[in-house]
Amino acid sequence: MSPAIAAKEGGRQRRAGSHHHHHCLDVRSEAPPALALCGDGLPGGEAEVLLSPEPERRARGYRAELGSILLLLVLYVLQGIPLGLAGSVPLILQSKSASYTDQAFFSFVFWPFSLKLLWAPLVDAVYLRGFGRRKSWLVPTQYVLGLFMIYMSTQVDVLLGDGEGRGPDVVALTVTFFLFEFLAATQDIAVDGWALTMLSRENVGYASTCNSVGQTAGYFLGNVLFLALESSSFCNKYLRFQPQPQGIVTLSDFLFFWGAVFLITTTLVALLKKENKELIPTKEETKGITDTYRLLFSIIKMPAVLTFCLLILTAKVGFSAADAVTGLKLVEEGVPKEHLALLAVPMVPLQIILPLIISKYTAGPQPLNTFYKAMPFRLLLGLEFAFLVWWTPKVKHEGGFPLYYYVVVLLSYALHQITLYSMYVAIMAFNAKVSDPLIGGTYMTLLNTVSNLGGNWPSTVALWLVDPLTVKECAGAQEQTCGTPVAAELCTKAGGSCVTTLDGYYVESIICVILGFGWWFLLGPKFKKLQDEGQSSWKCKRSN
Repeated sequence: MSPAIAAKEGGRQRRAGSHHHHHCLDVRSEAPPALALCGDGLPGGEAEVLLSPEPERRARGYRAELGSILLLLVLYVLQGIPLGLAGSVPLILQSKSASYTDQAFFSFVFWPFSLKLLWAPLVDAVYLRGFGRRKSWLVPTQYVLGLFMIYMSTQVDVLLGDGEGRGPDVVALTVTFFLFEFLAATQDIAVDGWALTMLSRENVGYASTCNSVGQTAGYFLGNVLFLALESSSFCNKYLRFQPQPQGIVTLSDFLFFWGAVFLITTTLVALLKKENKELIPTKEETKGITDTYRLLFSIIKMPAVLTFCLLILTAKVGFSAADAVTGLKLVEEGVPKEHLALLAVPMVPLQIILPLIISKYTAGPQPLNTFYKAMPFRLLLGLEFAFLVWWTPKVKHEGGFPLYYYVVVLLSYALHQITLYSMYVAIMAFNAKVSDPLIGGTYMTLLNTVSNLGGNWPSTVALWLVDPLTVKECAGAQEQTCGTPVAAELCTKAGGSCVTTLDGYYVESIICVILGFGWWFLLGPKFKKLQDEGQSSWKCKRSN
């Protein structure tokens, strides 16, 4: 809905889906935020948990491990910050009128979380034994993140452009934020793996709660809170007695502050927190890197998995315009970006309750039915979003937008969340159901990674196509066109102005809905058939 929100949706989907551990207690940490709380309801949950024999320890209440649980929470909050910041940059760029081609280029920043699987086996296998398996990665990554943030705080104003003739340097922004997210994704792999050994068996279920709560909180701090405090109008209206031309914080202050927090926490973790020795390396753990990659390849080659991958990679094309472009269009039409970000706040309770409700429907043998049923509603909401964008300038008045406008936006967004979560939870449940318990972590991560990529590439393409699909004419000057930036300049020189006659966003919305319904009619039934495949179709043939 808003890019922040779209990014968040992407973020949440990405995250929840892309955890990679070679470990048995896996299903829980793969589940989406609230689903994780009822993890045992997931088919395959118990099967995996029973697989790792561990010496009996005294049952410990969560109080005994409160320190560890809080540490995990802090680590996940820190991870949410770069994600939230990256999610707010498109809104800032949009308010500085960047082109959609620029936005598409920047959207590559959200890919590393989907591609973690490519280097996760490396993080799992390479470490300094004396320092600790997870700390070997966590500590350096967080130090680099912290130093990087502090360095960025000196550069970011230049990169965003000063408004006096110098536009934002989108390439440099994309490269820096891509590295940022790459580091955050690596930190995620290490924290996820550590969570499983840091907590005892009884409390390992809290890991996924820390994950969802922490990341959501971090995202909130980096995105919603930042955009509100950065906006001069928001600060002047709600937080100040004397109005001032800029917000309470700037992006560089914000980066500097969090960079310092990163460095301090990392130092404390490095010095004070010891890793538990993993008692028995399970058979899985001792496999080498090449074995893991070979395993991934052999999973992908299975016919059922290959079909699943191809279908899920194309399933989300129909939602791309609505998810990736709508929020930016609303900012373009004058909706304040901090208001759009704040719409995420009333959604939090909904995001907690929804998976709990939906997982009741997806827990049976046919979770994909829920996916199939929700799809047409989500496609139609794409048209409703396009209507919303068209309606926005019609209700705008001097002081901004009337209250009823925001109510309509909020309701649309809530409906969108319901369809989104129905599809998301269904896919998660399906992935948990078919994952071969012998290689639970790797297998499920692979399926979730592909599901996430299925949402990433259409969003990037959707942003890329807005400008080429837009038709502009030169009003007030004969013989001139507005097809290219050069032509547009000539038009203004000749005393005309470029007027959009057909907005590419609307063209794209309609194309997307047609493509989406095409997929639903032609490939949807095939996708549903995958759940009728016997377990053997999903079992890995093992050549020991």
